[in-house]
Amino acid sequence: MFHTSRWDYDYTGGDANGGLTKLADQRVALIGTGATAIQVVPHLGRDARHLYVFQRTPSSVDVRGQRPTDPEWAGSLQPGWARRRRDNFLAVVTGARTDEDLVADGWTSTARLQQKLIPTDSYADLTPEERERLEEIADFQKMNELRARVDRIVRDPATAEKLKPWYRYMCKRPTFSDTYLETFNRPNVTLVDTADHGGVERVTERAVVVGGVAYEVDCVVFGTGFEVGVSGLLSGQLPAYGRDGVALLDAWRTTGPRTLHGFYSRGFPSLFMLGSVQSASSVNYVHVLDEQATHVAEVIAEADRRGARCVEPAAEAEDAWVATIREKSVDLFAFQSECTPGYYNAEGMPRPRSETYGDGPVAFYELIRRWRAEGGMDEVLGS
Repeated sequence: MFHTSRWDYDYTGGDANGGLTKLADQRVALIGTGATAIQVVPHLGRDARHLYVFQRTPSSVDVRGQRPTDPEWAGSLQPGWARRRRDNFLAVVTGARTDEDLVADGWTSTARLQQKLIPTDSYADLTPEERERLEEIADFQKMNELRARVDRIVRDPATAEKLKPWYRYMCKRPTFSDTYLETFNRPNVTLVDTADHGGVERVTERAVVVGGVAYEVDCVVFGTGFEVGVSGLLSGQLPAYGRDGVALLDAWRTTGPRTLHGFYSRGFPSLFMLGSVQSASSVNYVHVLDEQATHVAEVIAEADRRGARCVEPAAEAEDAWVATIREKSVDLFAFQSECTPGYYNAEGMPRPRSETYGDGPVAFYELIRRWRAEGGMDEVLGS
C-alpha cells in the first residue's frame, strides 16, 4: 500500500538535512521535477532502495555554489548591509543598470548577461525589436550553458537528453543545485520521462503507470506544484464582504481588480491586501512582503494619528491607479503562450492581461514611499 501524507519523518526517518534511513528498503516514486524535486531528489536517491523520478518537463538547474559563510567576512559587514544587498539584488534581477553586483549568485549573473550584450550608452537608442533580439540571444546563451552542464554531469547520454531544458529561461522558475543532476548517475535512480505519454497515466494500488508500463513502488512523493502568491481573498477560500454585504470577488467579476496600489479597494473599508495584484513582485518574495508590510504599517499609524474611522481609497484615486496599471502593464501573453506549462503561465493558459505594475518593483517601492511622504495618505484617510 502507498503511504501518502505531508512529509512524515516518522515514516522516512531523518530530517530536512537527509538521513532518510527508513526508506532503505523502499521503492520510491517522485512525481514532478520542479523546485520540490530539486531539493528532495538527492536525499531520496541516496537513501531509498530505488527512486523513480517521473518528469513532465525538466527544470533548468544551475550551480548553487553553497558554502559556509566566512566569519571574518561576516564580521566586517557594516550596519545596513542586509538592506543594501537586498535592494541591489532587486535592482539587478529586474534589469536596472548597476555598477556592482553585491550578491553575485545564479540569479544576478543571468540577469547581467543582457547588460553585457547591450552597452549602457546605446540602450535607449535601440528599437523594441532590437532589444527583444538581444534579449533572445542572452536567453539562448544562458540556456545553452545549462544544457551543456547536464552533458558534463550526467553520464548516461539518453538520461542527459531528457534532463535538458528546451524553453526560454523565464518560462519556468530557475532552480539551483550542486547535487540534483549528479543523483541520476546512481544505479538505483531511474528517470521516467512522461512527456511523450501525456504525463502519468494512472496510479494503481502498487504502481505508477506511464505509457502502459507499471513501475511498482512502495511510496509516492508528490511534487506536483503549489499556488504561488494567491491569497485566500483571491482564491475565494477566505471570502471578504464589504458594504451592503458585497463579496470582493463579486465586485471585481465584471470590472477586474480595482485597488489603489494593490492594497485597498473602495467599498471594502480597512481591508488590506498583500500580493502582486496591481502591485509589484520579484523573485525575493520576502523583500516584497517586507516592503508591503512597512507600507501598511505606515498607513495604519497615520490613520491612528488622525483618528480616522477607516482606511478606504477615494474613487478618483482608485480610478487613476487602475488606469496606470492598464497603461504600464507589460504584455507577456505571447511570450508565455510559447512556454511549456507551468505556474508562470497558469499551466499553459496565460492571462491575456497583466495586473502588476509595469515599471517593476524598484519603481513601485519608490512610488509608494513618495506617496506617503507627499500627502498621499489623504487619498485613503479623507473620509
